[in-house]
Amino acid sequence: MGALPGSPDRILAWTAEHDRVLLTHDVSTITAHAYRRVMKGEPMPGVFEVSCDLWMRAAVDDILLLTECSNPGEWEGQVRYLPLR
Repeated sequence: MGALPGSPDRILAWTAEHDRVLLTHDVSTITAHAYRRVMKGEPMPGVFEVSCDLWMRAAVDDILLLTECSNPGEWEGQVRYLPLR
C-alpha cells in the first residue's frame, strides 16, 4: 500500500479503523496528532517513525522483526522510533 492521502488526523483515523500500525517519516506532525488521539480516548494502534537517515536494509530488518515478534494490540497508544537499536 502506498502513501495515505489526507491530514494526520484522517490518516490516524484510517489506521485505527483498519487496526493498522502506521509507519511514517513524518516526525514533525504525526507524534502530536497520535498522542492527541490517545488523550481523547480514541483508538491509536501505534506509530513507528522511521528516520529518513536510516539505511533501507536496517529499516526492513526492524520492520520484519516487529512483524514477526509483535502481538496484536501490543503497540496500541504508543509512538516508537526506528532504528530499534
